[in-house]
Amino acid sequence: MFRALSTAALGMSAQQRSVDNIANNLANVGTTGFKRSTIAFQDLFYENIAASKLGGSGNRESNSGPSLQIGHGSRAVATIRNFMQGSVAETGNALDLAVSGSGFFQVELPDGNIGYTRDGNFSRDSTGMLVNNSGLPLASQIEIPTDAVAIEVSQDGTVTALMAGDNTQVELGQIELAKFANPGGLEALGDNLFAETDASGMAFFGEPGAEGFGVVRQGYLEQSNVDIVTEMVRLIEAQRAYETNSKMVQTAEDMMSVTNSIKR
Repeated sequence: MFRALSTAALGMSAQQRSVDNIANNLANVGTTGFKRSTIAFQDLFYENIAASKLGGSGNRESNSGPSLQIGHGSRAVATIRNFMQGSVAETGNALDLAVSGSGFFQVELPDGNIGYTRDGNFSRDSTGMLVNNSGLPLASQIEIPTDAVAIEVSQDGTVTALMAGDNTQVELGQIELAKFANPGGLEALGDNLFAETDASGMAFFGEPGAEGFGVVRQGYLEQSNVDIVTEMVRLIEAQRAYETNSKMVQTAEDMMSVTNSIKR
């Protein structure tokens, strides 16, 4: 009974992690470039009970190996992020950019490292730099002149400005995308940013539209890839699993009460 109590309690804890993850997905259903995640579970160690300890009048030999294995529950071991393309919505803002296909925008973090994001909601800061919502500049350091009257970003990431007065086009820079062998191994930093890890592998870079890389769409933003119906179904499943484990706790307690009453 004590084993059943601990096993059921571990099951409740694992399902609580799943519910927490689903809640985070639903909370970010409107977050630009958000990628939904799921929790991976793993069964815990098993206790091998030798045939010789099972009793009865069988003819099993003591060295015949374990005839019974009792598991000790499950645990949440990893967060698996789904980088499936989200829908792309038109905004009409010239500095809103979406990656259609594979690849991440690169922004420079305060510590000098590079953060990776699918959120292309950029703006011009007080110094003219193209920055994200957190004020972090693009790694390509694109600066928009104060006398620019229009900005154009081509599908290959080339940024040009139409200058006031002479109506000339000036090239401001090139947006480069990053890819990973295993994007699911990226570490989420918050603020729609990800960091490279050993699990993700090193980033490799390319121009938008190059082989294996998506293209940049100006005036669009990628939406969250969270599907509300899917998350609600998963929530119901996790809730039922949690309730079942809680009933197992109650059953184990009832059995212990019966055992104690017999001893008295």
